[in-house]
Amino acid sequence: MTPPRGRVLVVDDAPAIRELIAVNLELEGYDVDRAGDGEEALAAVARQRPDVITLDVMMPRLDGFSTIERLRSDPDTADIPVVLVTGRASAADRARGELLGVDGFLAKPFEPAELLATIQRLTGGAPVVD
Repeated sequence: MTPPRGRVLVVDDAPAIRELIAVNLELEGYDVDRAGDGEEALAAVARQRPDVITLDVMMPRLDGFSTIERLRSDPDTADIPVVLVTGRASAADRARGELLGVDGFLAKPFEPAELLATIQRLTGGAPVVD
């Protein structure tokens, strides 16, 4: 059995999007945890540290930007790579993400290959080959 390529936490309040991302990553050999909002994401990170987090911006309870702020303010989680995967793709949102230290930005709708390439880059794994 091949060891997993890494652990990814997929955070999105839309179940269909969350599953689309998760299944694509699982098919490529990643271990995937799921969360429906920022509060669930922080709890999941406390249980088991992921190698990368994909994070929606617009979510209930704790939005993506606030989640990043909390992650970056904690020395134990400050260095976890975060990829924003969001329908909010304005220049202002990108700039805010950069200020918060995000490591990647994918606008919905996105190509699964682009998502996989971004995750692979951040986990240091072998390139994804079709």
